[in-house]
Amino acid sequence: MTVHSMETLLKSAETSMILGSISARLERSDEAPFWKQKSLPLCEAILSVLIPLREQHLLFDPEGNPHAELSSELFLRWCDLYSLKILAFTLAKSNELGKLSRTNITTDAYQPIDLEILGKYLSSYSVNLENEMVDFPKTNYNLHIGMASLITKILKGKI
Repeated sequence: MTVHSMETLLKSAETSMILGSISARLERSDEAPFWKQKSLPLCEAILSVLIPLREQHLLFDPEGNPHAELSSELFLRWCDLYSLKILAFTLAKSNELGKLSRTNITTDAYQPIDLEILGKYLSSYSVNLENEMVDFPKTNYNLHIGMASLITKILKGKI
């Protein structure tokens, strides 16, 4: 698969197709099994919320700025554990209010997003989903830096 086709998948494909492509690239890589096992669940957690946002034309970056399409650059911005935590709280608040909040997007056209997959993922890395101000272990943050590095190689076509 070329870099272009990965970008195409992010722009229009279903979650299962994108994850299948990422999984195939992970299997072809010479990365340690540890990183392969950790990276796919991260991708699934991110896609579980970005795909519904993409379908609603409500994609945004960690600073709350709107994005017209799901690109590898935008996807990689959400690989950071702190950013992913912000995303979870932003969408939880939006679901509660029935409209997208905490972003620079003004619209009333918001359909609540299922946060189950993202919530389970974040909980598995000791992210407190009740209180946004509670920090998580720095080792979990550092682990995500390693996963983001591998995912970057995959999305940029280096694997």
